[in-house]
Amino acid sequence: MSSRRQSAYDRDVAELRAVVIDWGGVLTQPMVTTVRAWIAADQIDWDRYVAVVGPWLAEAYKADGADGDHAVNPVHALERGECTVADFERMLAGLLVTTHGGPVLAEGLLTRMLSAGTPLPAMYELLRDLRRRGVRTALLSNSWGPTGYPRHDFPELFDAVVISGEVGMRKPEERIFRHATGLLGLDPDECVFVDDIQVNVAAAEAVGMTAILHTDPAATLTRLGGLLGLPLTG
Repeated sequence: MSSRRQSAYDRDVAELRAVVIDWGGVLTQPMVTTVRAWIAADQIDWDRYVAVVGPWLAEAYKADGADGDHAVNPVHALERGECTVADFERMLAGLLVTTHGGPVLAEGLLTRMLSAGTPLPAMYELLRDLRRRGVRTALLSNSWGPTGYPRHDFPELFDAVVISGEVGMRKPEERIFRHATGLLGLDPDECVFVDDIQVNVAAAEAVGMTAILHTDPAATLTRLGGLLGLPLTG
């Protein structure tokens, strides 16, 4: 890659040297697919799930929700590691019902949910290709507990790993983006960020990162290749 790249305004901007990428819904199948698979396996009433979790997620990921009152929103507390997985599972299970109107098993609820996610081989190959070409990579993921990540795959995929519950920060907070880029030894304007949630993309751009809203692997590969000036594979 060249040392500088041209912006739309024909001025020099920093070289892009790294890709910081989300996990669920980017390196895996869409999160709604994962959740629906778990819902079906556990025979949980979908409408009840949406009625309970929908408002939590809407609040957690609204445009001005980066520093919202996590004491009120369980998602803030879970993703920052400020409540235990067991406590969150008990609370959520207590608000759900099965399709037969019965109780939902709390123990292991999040493990069952997240284990329904399937990593995408094309995205794995994209990360390998980036690293072969000298582009540094980092995972930046909002976690619903420590499970659901195939950590044995991480050494070949990432130069740095940031899991929200392990660092006490969450997207879209500014500090977590700076933390991730700092682990790479780079400034935000030297990094591309990839995520499937618009508010996270906007937050990354606000700290100076170039950001891509992920919709599917092919589009992300094409966009990344164009930004980095590399013929990427996936």
